[in-house]
Amino acid sequence: MELNPSMTANHPLCDTEHLVLESTDIDDLPLDKPEEACGVFGIYAPEEEVAKLTYFGLYALQHRGQESAGIATLDGDTLHVHKDMGLVSQVFKEDILNQLTGNIAVGHNRYSTTGSSHKANAQPVVLPSRLGQFALAHNGNLVNTLQLRQTLEERGCNFQTSTDSEMIAVAIAQEVNEGKDWLEGAISAFQLCSGAYSLVIGTPIGLMGVRDPNGIRPLVIGILNNNPVRYVLASETCGLDIIGAEYLRDVEPGELVWITEEGLASFHWAPKPQRKLCVFEMIYFARPDSLMHDETLYSYRLRLGQQLAKESFVDADLVMGVPDSGIPASIGFSQVSGITYGEGLIKNRYVGRTFIQPTQHMRESGIKMKLNPLKDVLNGKRVIIVDDSIVRGTTSRKIVKALRDAGATEVHMRISSPPVTHPCFYGIDTDNQNQLIAATKTVADIAEQIGVDSLAYLSWKGMLEATGEDINSFCSACFTGDYPVAIPENVKRSKLILEKAKV
Repeated sequence: MELNPSMTANHPLCDTEHLVLESTDIDDLPLDKPEEACGVFGIYAPEEEVAKLTYFGLYALQHRGQESAGIATLDGDTLHVHKDMGLVSQVFKEDILNQLTGNIAVGHNRYSTTGSSHKANAQPVVLPSRLGQFALAHNGNLVNTLQLRQTLEERGCNFQTSTDSEMIAVAIAQEVNEGKDWLEGAISAFQLCSGAYSLVIGTPIGLMGVRDPNGIRPLVIGILNNNPVRYVLASETCGLDIIGAEYLRDVEPGELVWITEEGLASFHWAPKPQRKLCVFEMIYFARPDSLMHDETLYSYRLRLGQQLAKESFVDADLVMGVPDSGIPASIGFSQVSGITYGEGLIKNRYVGRTFIQPTQHMRESGIKMKLNPLKDVLNGKRVIIVDDSIVRGTTSRKIVKALRDAGATEVHMRISSPPVTHPCFYGIDTDNQNQLIAATKTVADIAEQIGVDSLAYLSWKGMLEATGEDINSFCSACFTGDYPVAIPENVKRSKLILEKAKV
């Protein structure tokens, strides 16, 4: 597993660009949700089993990516790496982890998408440089890839792919090869990048954690021990909790933290950082037990449901959530509305992505592979079902049908976010705009298409005010089309439609 510069001509990379779901079969799709890009993890911990700690960190971040996983460790100038397709527990076994020795580790798991299921897309990206090999794990998406590639090619750089993750790594290597040290080289490279990127970068002498000037994707810092201090970087605090690390703080927008034997140093390299955390991280992507703004996301999602009940009450017998992401908001809805909360759908938590195609009969039965209705709970009831979003409407329609088949007399759907009308260019696969049901249909049209008696979304203002933070500190472009980082016209045309959203 030891790499040397001659082996890096075919270095595997994570393609986070132009990912479009092509299938609409219920067994191939997530539950009508946008897809997260990746989870990243890094640790600087001399005399610790860094590979095993990274394994458990990635295990806690598994919800952010289920297609591939990888870990690179550095022991001075020696770099080891292992990555493959599958869940973290499938990719790594004890004997493999025992071979990944070192003081520094970088880990990555990648989300699943139709058409890009290749081992070559696994991270971390590994490249040689004048100062030795380094490993990079990336969550997010650049929007200036064409310009960046052209700039780097003019400087004599070569590429194996067109991916933005490779471009960031190549830009760093180029700056280092021209005589800069790790910090100067990385910061110079980031000046060339535009878009969303949270990075963990392992070098022979230290570990970097970086967020773009808007901090669109999250990245946190933890402390593993107090004496001596060992530092951990992770996409979410749940990645710290599992290994017993204490949450210290977030990496700030436009900040680089540099962790070496001398401790942690901070460099604010962006001249005008402006916080624009993706609000969908809070609504859906991050685990409910992860901390953001000094509270668990469960608490925020509970408030979303409470606000939703204030905005769109309807009389019913039962409030239920779509497992698992809709449950906190459904509990909040129940608390304010006074309508009994209950479980009407049971999730099969062990289905995952099966590589065996279901039979035609199973495909026709649709939702039951993943969600099974409780007939005795639902029969004869007027039901409010709460979910965090509707993207395409395909799964929502099948859920509603399953509830009616189980005997529900009325089905009212409440969504704890506004209508998703615009695609994301910053690391979330929300499909092209013409595949977003709310981009071309009214709320009434959507209600009719998915078969509910009524449908209501949470207001944009209600969603942001429930954060308790400055509402201008979030990216909510998927609801408004107001993109905080300018999108080049050619990139816009790849996903946007000309017709103005009707909702």
